Amino acid sequence: MSPRLPTPACLLVLGAGLCLWGAAARAQEPRATTGTTVIQPENVRWEVAQVLRVKPVYQVLRATRMEPRCPEDDARDERPMSRLANSVRDALTRREAQRQASENCRMVPVEREFRRPIAYDVDYVYRGMKYRSRLPYDPGNHLRIRISVTPYVPPMEER
Repeated sequence: MSPRLPTPACLLVLGAGLCLWGAAARAQEPRATTGTTVIQPENVRWEVAQVLRVKPVYQVLRATRMEPRCPEDDARDERPMSRLANSVRDALTRREAQRQASENCRMVPVEREFRRPIAYDVDYVYRGMKYRSRLPYDPGNHLRIRISVTPYVPPMEER
């Protein structure tokens, strides 16, 4: 049996594949003549640091609300038990509705202050060195940290 010769179409496909393979191999060759620097990706690892202190950072919100103030409110005893007894008495006698309808009452602004945590200042120690970072959450007793090491490459003028 004699060997079969490849058809012209097969030679065309085989030749194109070899040309593409050669172009890919040339593209991966380092460019020594251009002077460009190839930067290696970072060397990164994850470690755990010990948290020393967490201090919340608060946002302070102020709101003003208008409330009725009557002359008899000023004369009342404001101790906690007296306040409770007065509120029960007012509810039973419906003095609250009468007081609001009274012409002697006036509306006064009462300012309230609200605080909410928006961030956390975290002091932590890693390999004997203390650090501080502001985080959007309370990390607890341990903090996962990212360690990245890259060499310093000075500019061409400094070499």
